[in-house]
Amino acid sequence: MTSQHTHDHARQQGAATADDSITDLLDLDGEVLHDYWSAALDLVAGAASRGRDLAGARAGRARLLDLGAGTGTGALGLAERFTAAEVIAVDVAPAALARLRDKALHRGLGGRVRAVECDLDAGWPDLGPLDLTWASMSLHHMADPGRVLGDVLAATRPGGLIAVAEFAEPLRFLPSDFGAGFEDRLVELLGRAHAEALPSLGSDWAPRLAAAGWEVTDERAFPIDLDPPAHPRAAAYARAWFTRLADGFTDRLEPGDQATLAVLLGGDGPGRLRIRGTRTVTLARRPG
Repeated sequence: MTSQHTHDHARQQGAATADDSITDLLDLDGEVLHDYWSAALDLVAGAASRGRDLAGARAGRARLLDLGAGTGTGALGLAERFTAAEVIAVDVAPAALARLRDKALHRGLGGRVRAVECDLDAGWPDLGPLDLTWASMSLHHMADPGRVLGDVLAATRPGGLIAVAEFAEPLRFLPSDFGAGFEDRLVELLGRAHAEALPSLGSDWAPRLAAAGWEVTDERAFPIDLDPPAHPRAAAYARAWFTRLADGFTDRLEPGDQATLAVLLGGDGPGRLRIRGTRTVTLARRPG
């Protein structure tokens, strides 16, 4: 999960506390949706092992990239699966990268995980040759994702892998009978906003990868349906999500939905939760 777009929103708000709330949200996504993250990264590790041994086939370490790394759920997961690899975590948000560095040190991975602050819309940094790239919910935030996919291809060794994890709609957190369709209206509102600001959101990434020169090898949908979510921080995750929405969309809601959102953010929060959605991982290799 990336902090690229959310950090841009925080800069527009001009508040350091917004950066903190965004990094909290990214951490909570990795914790509450741990099963999804584990399954998705296991898929990537399995695909890599069926191709070349990224952990030690060549002299020197393999180099892996987490593109739009956020607070490091993907980067650290890759480092734990590829125990002889160097992992480069690229993101635009310094607060997220600071938290990533702290987590890497805590897990004993500081020597193999390198955080790089970079706005990829401004151009491709010199990261050296790559063997595997993980891009989780980051490409749809790029001004020109096709160019970025081409940049990754040019930096990837022949036979190297890319994994693009994306979604068509945001997660839902509320039971379907909550608030007389409140969350449906919220998702519709987000969809209209995203159509303007994030036109690549919901793209079919297989043809985009192919157009950039990649050879698509697999595509896997990961349904998420936690009813109720067992993780003890699920309510905090939901509150963080709705707090972020309140920061940017309250004034676009009808008065009744504004009142519902205020209820969600006050007192005991939303009460019963059901977290559901789908994330899709598309795998591709550089030919040759």
